[in-house]
Amino acid sequence: MSSITASCYSNLILKKRESRINGVSNLQYNGLRAIETIQMPTSSAAYKPKDVKRRRIKAMASPAVSAPKRETDPKKRIVITGMGLVSVFGSDIDNFYNKLLEGQSGISLIDRFDASNYTVRFGGQIRDFSSKGYIDGKNDRRLDDCWRYCLVAGKRALNDANLDQQVLETMDKTRIGVLVGSGMGGLKVFSDGVEALVQRGYKKISPFFIPYSITNMGSALLAIDTGLMGPNYSISTACATANYCFYAAANHIRRGEADIMVAGGTEAAVTATGVGGFIACRALSQRNDEPEQASRPWDKNRDGFVIGEGSGILVMESLEHALKRGAPIIAEYLGGAVTCDAHHMTDPRADGLGVSSCIVKSLVDAGVSPEEVNYINAHATSTLAGDLAEVNAIKKVFKDTSEIKINGTKSMIGHGLGAAGGIEAIATIKAITTGWLHPTINQYNLEPQVTIDTVPNVKKQHEVNIGISNSFGFGGHNSVVVFAPYTP
Repeated sequence: MSSITASCYSNLILKKRESRINGVSNLQYNGLRAIETIQMPTSSAAYKPKDVKRRRIKAMASPAVSAPKRETDPKKRIVITGMGLVSVFGSDIDNFYNKLLEGQSGISLIDRFDASNYTVRFGGQIRDFSSKGYIDGKNDRRLDDCWRYCLVAGKRALNDANLDQQVLETMDKTRIGVLVGSGMGGLKVFSDGVEALVQRGYKKISPFFIPYSITNMGSALLAIDTGLMGPNYSISTACATANYCFYAAANHIRRGEADIMVAGGTEAAVTATGVGGFIACRALSQRNDEPEQASRPWDKNRDGFVIGEGSGILVMESLEHALKRGAPIIAEYLGGAVTCDAHHMTDPRADGLGVSSCIVKSLVDAGVSPEEVNYINAHATSTLAGDLAEVNAIKKVFKDTSEIKINGTKSMIGHGLGAAGGIEAIATIKAITTGWLHPTINQYNLEPQVTIDTVPNVKKQHEVNIGISNSFGFGGHNSVVVFAPYTP
């Protein structure tokens, strides 16, 4: 295992052990800052320099830094048996990935609302979406797009896993859960409700205003439609949401609380309120004259992210259960992790410490060493600070990046916010199963700090050994999930 991994492990062990001495902590530290920066109180009799040295050596030699081991228990190994999405390139996964491989941009001028007076007038708006066969007409008219995307992607994922309604009726549905999150929830329904209140009074607010606004409704509606009675809730950690859901869902399976979890993210924020709000945050690219070239991760001329939308959902299943029912096994989920920058509402830590520790923890959870990873689907939003902070973090963990390739899905579809990690997990798995990496488009003038192969502008053939997918959100939320080809 690489030196950075050992160092991070040592910090964690040292912090945990010394915080328990005499029942209180006399250490002063900030997050996972290096051991050398820990200041010992000079007046404490419980601590002496020689004690610190001995403890540090002991931590370095701890079994925690021994060779990693992957999970072997078929009850705890987790495989992906189904995938479903709604994207700017449609809902067919093969077509979606082929568009990515071609380097096609899905970014266009917004026509869902009048954006003519907005300083940003483009995004990854989904067009020609159809929920026919998935949602009945009455509900379809009432639902926010956020939940329409969720229901279609979720049911498509279940069908992909050979779990249509007829099959589900034969199974113990208390052992199948749903965990689909959203960063924004039913934003259009919420905005319409506020508008009704302001213009016509509270009596004109729709009775669906609250239910179709709150972020847990995606998981709830999918369970109501399918009868799935296992663990059911949502997580909302901004743009890290979907990965948080995968991580939590996997742990439900590992703890024996479920055999199958339907997990991912959904979002529909290409609305007047959503676009206006991100303009106010000064987060969006303003390249209105060339929207297809606006999302350009790691390029010197990037000027912000491009808002997108959609849904990406995986069926995660214990290997034992999948084999028992003869399920199609697409790939394996090895592990994941979540951390917090504890730094700023919207800006990442410049040193990448929250992200690097998250990557390390995800590899520990997965039972793999950094040297085994050769593909990263990066968060890569095309923001000035975020892109370089992520690269700095990657370099901290992976000392030799000569065999690693990274790419940015958002360069073509925009930033799907709470759905981004779900859609990008599917892109990561397709890279594993096809042996082809989609390009990061709009790479014309790469930042000199980016010395890793970003698959610029043209797809590349690449056999993925271990792939990780990064997602980070406002508030400093970091998440990393680890996938690999399935081997019996």
